[in-house]
Order: sequence, then C-alpha cells, then structure tokens
Amino acid sequence: MSTAPDTAPNSVPPDATEATEATAAPPPAPGPAGERQGLPLLALLALATAVFVTSLTETLPAGLLPAMSGDLGVSTSATGQTVTVYALGTALTAIPLTAATAGWRRKRLLLASMAGFAAANTVTAVSSEYGLTMAARFVAGVAAGLAWALLAGYARRLAPERLQGRAIAVAMAGIPVALSLGVPAGTYLGKVTDWRVAFLAMTGLTVLLLGWIAAAVPDQPGHRAGERPGMMRALRVPGVAAVLFVTLVFVLAHTVLYAYVAAFLDDLGMGDRTDLVLLEFGAASLLGIWVVGARIHRQLRLLTLAGTLLVAVAAALLAVLADHTAFVHLAAVLWGLGWGGVPTLLQTAAGEAGGAQADGAQADGAQAMLVTLWNVAMAAGGVLGGVLLDAAGSGSFPWTLLALLVPVLVVVLRARSHGFPPGGAET
Repeated sequence: MSTAPDTAPNSVPPDATEATEATAAPPPAPGPAGERQGLPLLALLALATAVFVTSLTETLPAGLLPAMSGDLGVSTSATGQTVTVYALGTALTAIPLTAATAGWRRKRLLLASMAGFAAANTVTAVSSEYGLTMAARFVAGVAAGLAWALLAGYARRLAPERLQGRAIAVAMAGIPVALSLGVPAGTYLGKVTDWRVAFLAMTGLTVLLLGWIAAAVPDQPGHRAGERPGMMRALRVPGVAAVLFVTLVFVLAHTVLYAYVAAFLDDLGMGDRTDLVLLEFGAASLLGIWVVGARIHRQLRLLTLAGTLLVAVAAALLAVLADHTAFVHLAAVLWGLGWGGVPTLLQTAAGEAGGAQADGAQADGAQAMLVTLWNVAMAAGGVLGGVLLDAAGSGSFPWTLLALLVPVLVVVLRARSHGFPPGGAET
C-alpha cells in the first residue's frame, strides 16, 4: 500500500480477487461441529506475517531516506521515489497478474510472491546503483500485487463463515505491526548499523516465512474457469465509486507525509527522534485496528468518519504547532489512531458495496480496483511529496494532507445510503 494496502496495507491493503472466492472452496462442515470450528491461528499468523513483509518492504525507506540518498548519490526526494516505484509495480501489474494466475493454487501463488520479496530486498540491500535499486523496488511492488490479490481472501477462506471478519482482521494486523514495530526497528537498525542491514533482515525474515507457510498454511484452490473479477460492472453498483474515491484520496493524503516523514522531522530538528515518532504512530495504529476489529460489524460508517477526523486533527497540529515537540508527538499518536484501521475499513466497505447488490464477480471487481487505486495513490503520493519537498519545503506536507481530507470527509458523509451506510459489515 502499498499502505497498504487492508492494508495496506502497507498497506493495503485490499483484497483484489478473493472477497467472494469462498464459493470455489468447500464450505465449513455443517451442523454443530462446523459451528464450533475456531480460527486457525497458526495459519492466520503466517498470513499476517506475509502482510507485515509486504507493508514493511513498501514503507521501510520512509525512515531511511537520508542514509539511502547519501549512499546512492541522489537527493532525498529522488530516494523517496523508491516508495513510488514500488507502488507503481503493484498498480500496473496487480490486475493483469491476478487474472493470469487466477487458476493457481493459493499456496503456490503466496510462496511465489514471498520468494519475489526475498529476491528484491536482497538486491536492494547490496545495490549501490540508483537504477538497480529502483528496478528491485519495482519487482518488490509486482510481488506485492500478487500477495495483496489473495491475502485477505485467503484468510477468509480458512475460517468458518461466522468468523471470517475476524480472520481478515488477524491477517491485516500485519499492517499496524509493520508500522508500530517494523519501520521504527528498521530505522533504528539503519541508524546504529547501516540501512542495508535493515533490508537484509527483511530477506532473512522472508526466508523463514516461506518455511512457515509451507508447513502451516492449508492450501486452497484458485478460481474455476470463467470466474473473473467484473470491474466495470462493479463500478455501476451503488456505493463502489464512493469507496474507491475515498481510497484514492485518503491514501494519497497519508502518503504525501508518511513517505517523507524522516525529511519532515529532520527539518524540524527532530531527525534523531524519527524512530520514536514512528513507534508512537505505529503503537497508536495497533490500538486503532483493535478498535476497528472489535466494532466494524456495527459501526463501519462511524469508524470511518472518526478515522478521517483524527488524521485531520493530526495534520492541523503539524501544520500550526510543529515548532512544539510535544504537539508533534501528540499528532503522531492521533495520526496512527486514525489511520490504523483505515485499510480494514476500506477493504470491508469495498467488499460490502460490491457484494451487497451484485454477484461474486462484481465484489471481486471492486476489490481489484481498490488494490490498484490504493497503489496508484501511493505512487502519486511519493511523486507529489517529492515535488512539494523541492518546491515548497516539508512544511507544506501537513497542509496538503489537511486539504485532501476535506473531500474525503464530504464523500463519506454523503455516502450514507451506499458505500458507508449506518451499521456495519455483515460478518
């Protein structure tokens, strides 16, 4: 996501083709035994770790930009495009690759995408050429497109119907964990050793994850012939366009600041506290996703409005009171609290809007468009942030975030009948 995306992650993360794929797999056992079936936590935690890998790989440069730019011999804004090219890799390839691999067994596809991450992070760690680094980041984005296309739906299919919402929440917990622990830890590791060590650590984690998936995650079949996302049909379903607009603009707003948070804090004289600020943001994100996971089935609309307002308040504090260190820390907490549940909220809203009045193919189409727009927004945020950094300075970031959140709030408020209705997800 990218960021994700439900990511996502990042991340979106988002479920590009799997939201209703459960129709292609045997349902849980009927009767009392099926009702007593619980969550397969070991398998779901493996999927959460895969989400963690995708999210952390996407956002890790955010805390390492100054060191990376020095070693690669380019400006900070140019190094920030390592986030952009990752998102482009996902945005450009998610839909065609998802269609091309629709019939693959899910476990085989997940293992292939994780192997892609291991290779891309290794090349990033050893590269001293900007062009090669950008190519490796693009490959990582392609791997993310494959992963995000199946992770949430994979989690859904591993759980009984009554627990599918919780299964997705467990898997998507990898996003705030990446933000709360991964990015600050990677930033600290890069500060005390070298930024390359952080990427090599990602490779090591991914290799371990490959063994975990192979041993603990049950396989699932791919789509049957003829089952493909119906994207254009999905756009005509009431509520889908509203959810997609909110996704595009909200993720764009978030990425403008997050991708350059190290540069923003450095200009405030808080460069030595980047890891601490990211830790505060991420810890608050964990709390945010916990609240969303507990209440999304009853209050999806209210939670989306609350998340938008919390991020807007954080942006206002950074715009007006960033000279006061205490308010920067407070803003980081409010930002994380508001943003933490957004991937899950948007992914769920897309699935509900796409599936409430449509068939399964249309629901899958809504998810496919969401993951693509999520990463388009990530790429655009990296570009816009770089332009703003060079033209107006990092102080323009919170004002830009605040301005972009105004239409987000308006659309969520207006999408009362479809998209973000009162009540919650039927899970």
